[in-house]
Amino acid sequence: MSNELSKSERTRLFIIEQTAPVFNAKGFAGTSLNDMTEATGLTKGGIYGNFANKDEVALAAFDYNFGRITNYIKKRILATENSIERLLVYPNVYRDFLKIPFLKAGCPILNTSTEADDTHPELRERAATALAFWKTSLENQIKRGIQRNEIKCNTKPTEVAVVMMSLIEGAVMQAKVHGKSTELKITMQFLTQYILSLKNNFFALKIYRTVYFILTL
Repeated sequence: MSNELSKSERTRLFIIEQTAPVFNAKGFAGTSLNDMTEATGLTKGGIYGNFANKDEVALAAFDYNFGRITNYIKKRILATENSIERLLVYPNVYRDFLKIPFLKAGCPILNTSTEADDTHPELRERAATALAFWKTSLENQIKRGIQRNEIKCNTKPTEVAVVMMSLIEGAVMQAKVHGKSTELKITMQFLTQYILSLKNNFFALKIYRTVYFILTL
């Protein structure tokens, strides 16, 4: 069976790809039909012939933006097996997020949840689901690290996940407001030290001593 997309599926994907940065930068309320036609080069009929309404485009755009960031980070996480190094991917990525083209407009979760808090229940729910997914992903990485003796056994996965997410989102918000990365870099440096403090140095020292003992026999 062919996995090739149909013409209508390709058109829908094109609309999502082209409008996703606009929705992330301007928000749901700030994105007009004119913005969407300019971004895609399509007419109103060309857009709404593939989507029921603006809401449907916005929801698809959010999923696309969140998926893009998730895949960007996931690729870097899977590049290493060490649990501490996997967690360090977050400050390493977000430290320079203003330099990453598709992240310049900010985190889609933060942007969407701030705007859609009371005005768009579906977008708010989508943002809440994304936050829950991120939190669970972090918790799983921390639990994995504890099981591998790379993270201290008394570490609380949920607590660490919430702290990491709060630091990242707060720093991103400040960077967006000020248009510079000073506060962002300070926070990501703090987050780096926080993550390093979770390292199970006792286990590492135990392995070192065992290896040293074997080599000196």
